[in-house]
Amino acid sequence: GRLVLRACLQKGIKVAAINDPFIDLQYMVYMFKYDSTHGRYKGEVHHEDGKLIVDGQAISVFQCMKPAEIPWGDSGALYVVESTGVFLSIDKASAHLQGGAKRVVVSAPSPDAPMFVMGVNEDKYDPSSMTIVSNASCTTNCLAPLAKVIHDSFGIEEALMTT
Repeated sequence: GRLVLRACLQKGIKVAAINDPFIDLQYMVYMFKYDSTHGRYKGEVHHEDGKLIVDGQAISVFQCMKPAEIPWGDSGALYVVESTGVFLSIDKASAHLQGGAKRVVVSAPSPDAPMFVMGVNEDKYDPSSMTIVSNASCTTNCLAPLAKVIHDSFGIEEALMTT
C-alpha cells in the first residue's frame, strides 16, 4: 500500500483515502516517511485533524476491519487498491464496492478475478464488465513481460520458473 501511495504521488494522482486497521495515524506517518527498503520519503509528511498529510495533500484515513464498512464513496475514492493480501477473491474484494468504490485492483494473485500484467495482456481488460481485477504477483510482473517478448519472437514450448 505504501509503495502504491508513493507511486501515485510521483505521478500526480490524487489519493482520496487509506484504510489500515492495524496501525494508528502517528505510526502511519512514521512508516511512510521512513521506509527501511525504499528509503526516506523526501517530501513533507505529518497528520492533522485525523488525516494523513503528504506534501500538502490531505488523505482521509480509515481503520475498518471489514471492507464493506470503509466509506470510500464519502471520501471521493473511485478506485481501491486492495493490498492486504486477505480479500483476494471477487466475492471478498467486492465488499469495497459496498463502501462506494467503483473499481478494485487486487495487488496479488486472485483465485477468480481476471489477472492483468501491463505489457502482456492489458488489452483484454473490459471496463464494461470487469469491476474487480488482479495485478497478479510481483514475480509474474517480473517474468511475464520478458517471457512474452521471447515467446512472441521465438516461441516458448515449455518453461520452468523457481522463486
